[in-house]
Amino acid sequence: MIQSMTGYGKHSLQLSNKKITVELKSLNSKNLDINARIPQGYREKELILRKQIADALVRGKVDFGLFVEITGEETTAEINAGVVKKYMEQLNAIASGDDVKLLELALRMPDTLKTDKEDIDEDEFLKIQEALETALNNINTFRSEEGKVLETDFQNRINAIQDLLAQVKAIDPERLGSIRERLERAVADLQADVDANRFEQELIYYLEKYDITEEKVRLANHLDYFTTTMASADSNGKKLGFIAQEIGREINTIGSKANYAPMQQLVVQMKDELEKIKEQLLNVL
Repeated sequence: MIQSMTGYGKHSLQLSNKKITVELKSLNSKNLDINARIPQGYREKELILRKQIADALVRGKVDFGLFVEITGEETTAEINAGVVKKYMEQLNAIASGDDVKLLELALRMPDTLKTDKEDIDEDEFLKIQEALETALNNINTFRSEEGKVLETDFQNRINAIQDLLAQVKAIDPERLGSIRERLERAVADLQADVDANRFEQELIYYLEKYDITEEKVRLANHLDYFTTTMASADSNGKKLGFIAQEIGREINTIGSKANYAPMQQLVVQMKDELEKIKEQLLNVL
């Protein structure tokens, strides 16, 4: 099962005097990177919320937002009347003006509002955690749906490489015959006496250097292993990335040994399919 690192989840809850919304967005990243936006009054619970997110999402660049909207009449903020009056007096001494204008200017100054810090109600925090859990379930559902799309794309491209490998196997005898023919023609052009037995031994040695039997077997095994890993219970993008590297190594070796234009064309097509797989693997959890 493959999971994408791209996802979105959101959940809101209505309390007696406030509306709380939890929002999560995630993109691909090598590690877990959580960017949290939390109101000042809830900062003391940030580490708990971060751990809850980390346990559920494992990896990715995650934007987490906790938004609190007061819907009742209660507020912990009060105007600091003494400070406001002092500002108005100082402003009036600099430039006289009506009280309303001076009040507007004074209220823009620092420390004109005072807020009594309240401890977070535990029942409220439990509800926030439940809302976060729902949002995490939503984002993981999103990730799984995106993962299904990626898995289909990967399998199509693995199948394409397997088809190209079958074509490589089919033309391999023709390739070796072509190489042998070119060598025999080159020796004939020398117009020199050549020991037939010695030439045959050297020819076999030379052809063995171009043999790709092991590479074909290993490439087929790696392609099967990639498919098996995709079907495992856990999403493991890093492991799939390592397998893709091994697939690329065998394809490159076949290309370097090919020495035959039709086979090299097939190798280029395999490389193209593999490159697209690697690009998409960056987004797999």
